[in-house]
Amino acid sequence: MADKLQQEIKFLPGVGPRRAELFNKELGIYTIKDLLYYFPYKHIDRTRIYSIAELTPEMPYIQVKGKILGKEITGVHRKKRLVAVLGDGTGTMELVWFNGIRWIQEDIKEGVEYLVFGRPSVFNGKISIIHPEMEGADKKEAVITSALQPFYSVTEKLRNSFLTSKFIHKLEGIILQQYLPLVKETLPEYLIKKLNFLSLQEALWNIHYPVSAEMLRRATMRLKFEELFYIQLTLLSRKSNRERHIKGFVFSKVGDYFHHFYQHNLSFSLTEAQKRVIKEIRRDMGSGRQMNRLLQGDVGSGKTLVALMAMLIALDNGYQACLMAPTEILAQQHYRTFLRFLEGMDVYVHLLTGSSKKSERQEIEEALKSGKLQILIGTHALLEDNVEFSNLGLAIIDEQHRFGVVQRARLRNKNANPPHVLVMTATPIPRTLAMTLYGDLDVSVIDELPPGRKPVQTIHFSESRRSEMYAFLKKQIALGRQIYIVYPLIKESEKSDYKALEQGYAALQKIFPEPHYRLCMVHGKMRPAEKDRAMMAFKEGNIHIMVATTVIEVG
Repeated sequence: MADKLQQEIKFLPGVGPRRAELFNKELGIYTIKDLLYYFPYKHIDRTRIYSIAELTPEMPYIQVKGKILGKEITGVHRKKRLVAVLGDGTGTMELVWFNGIRWIQEDIKEGVEYLVFGRPSVFNGKISIIHPEMEGADKKEAVITSALQPFYSVTEKLRNSFLTSKFIHKLEGIILQQYLPLVKETLPEYLIKKLNFLSLQEALWNIHYPVSAEMLRRATMRLKFEELFYIQLTLLSRKSNRERHIKGFVFSKVGDYFHHFYQHNLSFSLTEAQKRVIKEIRRDMGSGRQMNRLLQGDVGSGKTLVALMAMLIALDNGYQACLMAPTEILAQQHYRTFLRFLEGMDVYVHLLTGSSKKSERQEIEEALKSGKLQILIGTHALLEDNVEFSNLGLAIIDEQHRFGVVQRARLRNKNANPPHVLVMTATPIPRTLAMTLYGDLDVSVIDELPPGRKPVQTIHFSESRRSEMYAFLKKQIALGRQIYIVYPLIKESEKSDYKALEQGYAALQKIFPEPHYRLCMVHGKMRPAEKDRAMMAFKEGNIHIMVATTVIEVG
């Protein structure tokens, strides 16, 4: 019986093979169960009916009830549109359609009362709703949809084939009525009672057809809990399996490399947080089980120093260590930092990136195989098959969320016996969330900055003070300082009112003209070499303003 949930969706009313193929390609939905678990991304309250006199363009989705007073087709070619006038006794508004004009014109009748739903805006100086949803006010189905209406994410291709959010909602209703009894409970009964959860069947019904706002809240809670619960179970199972079957190298001593560095090369005191984390790492690496630890700390908290000291413990026990960073700039930065910290010590450190010369690569590969090269720092180049370690004992991954699961696994597999693994991030992750996302990792946090660090000053400028802000930036440049300007997007999106990088960069070039000011642009879609050139020019002080997306958070 339960196999019916695995039936293809092409057998559902109104779908068929062609539409099913669109669902497959656009949403990854193949079966009845896939569609049942395709949840709305939001619900809109349709319990209130507004009067037309109340409407403003700032409102979100609203619902009005009124009669069609007139309709006409205006404009030609691309500007052709159907405009209907709706009145409710308190005022009038326009309903506008640019697509499907012919059949919509035939469908809506003058003098008939409709429930109209949509987002109000101003079009041609009048309050309007573009492409509203409409139902006859006397229809029984209008009562059903006048509550919490779900909205499902659909693509342009689906919309063009009339596979709208509303169509998906109707399919969900058919599935719930015919197939819901086949859905088996997935959580233990005692847990459902203890947490006062809805049953899985109740939750699925109320996520698609909520009886009330409270039942929607409870359905959402149940389904979100279940998802996180099974993610956590999977991760903890993986961790338990690793601890049972994978033995870690035992780093039993802290020897000359570590002590010499601590006594002679470290010119300042470690923070208490750094000391605590180093103890946690030492305990892991000496336990006989493989270390798998997440090190979290803000920029400037001293994660790199902790990583280096962990590497020195590996060296003291006769093993090699490596550090993988997501960009060449960051790898070079780590390399220079390590050389500075290890000055005067007999430690062989090298850098391997995509731009390393062939002769240099050959030298690195040979030294690595022989065990002569003790610490290797690099980018994805470390993952290449010909990069073979003699005895890798510790692998460190910086900004680990920038690497995929497969890439991280390939680095772990560089040794016959998996090395200890330390992953680092500057992204602030609450401990409870870290336990959920990285349940197979132990978590260490450096929650203290070294003394003497200047506090970050945050100032908010409203749009009306934009010219004042630009004057402030020019003053900072005159004082010899540099500036990042960060945009969330590369190009302006129709779905977003964010300022886009390319438009913003063009505008800034007029405000900060050459040759007085030098600007550069950096974003994730640039070629790595281009990006690194721009970052290096900024680092060397040849650029006043870097206009970038959030790609600059790494390195």
